[in-house]
Amino acid sequence: MLCFIDHTTDPYYNLAAEEYLLTEYTQPIFRLWRNAPSVIVGRYQNTSAEINSEFVTKNSIPVVRRLSGGGAVFHDLGNINFTFIDKKVEGEDTSTMFARFTAPILQALRQIGIIATLQGRNDLTINGRKFSGNAICVHSGRVLQHGTLLFSASMQNLSEALNTRPEKFIGKSVKSNISRVTNISDHLPPSLHASMNSESFMDYLSGFIMSMGKDYTIAQYSSSDISAIEYLKESKYRTDSWNWGYSPKYAFENHAKLPCGFIEVFMNVDKGIISDCKIRGDYFFTAPTEDLESSLKGTLHRYEDIYDTLTKIPLTDYISGIDIDSLMDVILPR
Repeated sequence: MLCFIDHTTDPYYNLAAEEYLLTEYTQPIFRLWRNAPSVIVGRYQNTSAEINSEFVTKNSIPVVRRLSGGGAVFHDLGNINFTFIDKKVEGEDTSTMFARFTAPILQALRQIGIIATLQGRNDLTINGRKFSGNAICVHSGRVLQHGTLLFSASMQNLSEALNTRPEKFIGKSVKSNISRVTNISDHLPPSLHASMNSESFMDYLSGFIMSMGKDYTIAQYSSSDISAIEYLKESKYRTDSWNWGYSPKYAFENHAKLPCGFIEVFMNVDKGIISDCKIRGDYFFTAPTEDLESSLKGTLHRYEDIYDTLTKIPLTDYISGIDIDSLMDVILPR
């Protein structure tokens, strides 16, 4: 396994590197990286609805869209990001992927006396409070799973930068982002309180992962790698069309909080026919939402027609854990 320990904190570069490593390398990869203060939104989220625009603009905080699903997260230098890239196991669903790739992180924390668990869809928690959110992207038989590790992040900035959409929390007892998150540093044993900071924790984690197998080796980007990542950064990850262009306004709009995630549907319906369709949310997927949207275009905005279309496609590839009836309730409320 190739191990990349990155020291750049440019969020545009780091997200471009994620795509490059997934699509251009063939070997298994482990990566550690950090971003300067930034908001990272999920692949199919409506950016405008997820961020506190006034706070983000006032503080010149970059907003960058990533390849993977899931929800918006705030990054700063007190947060360490980890990435695993490996072959997709036949028949493996997203829940199994999360369990597979977060297991080494949980082991590393237990080694220093912190008992953490995988909870819900994709969260790592300590005493029920979240310190890590994880997301997945699948490309050509390879899986990228990356996650945050809040070590000493600013909880105030995290709370200020993101919008809390009340409908996401229907049926939950939590009231705010800040009430349900925690920093790893708050749970360190007394012997490590003074000596471990985010940088030394990053060093510890890289050493722990590399100790797990003889085939783990530190890797460096070649000059051609860096050039390609820089090109991807400028041509895609710094552009408004990527970071903001997925935030649509359409004639029909509906949203719902479902067990599989928060779902938003935007549609143009012309003479009863769906002429355009955008689906957004913090759900997970193994196939691109654009294919699902294309399947719905040209369909009558009528229950029987939409239902028939959805029965002919692998729906759970596009929205993991969804069922047709639940999606129908969002697309065509009755």
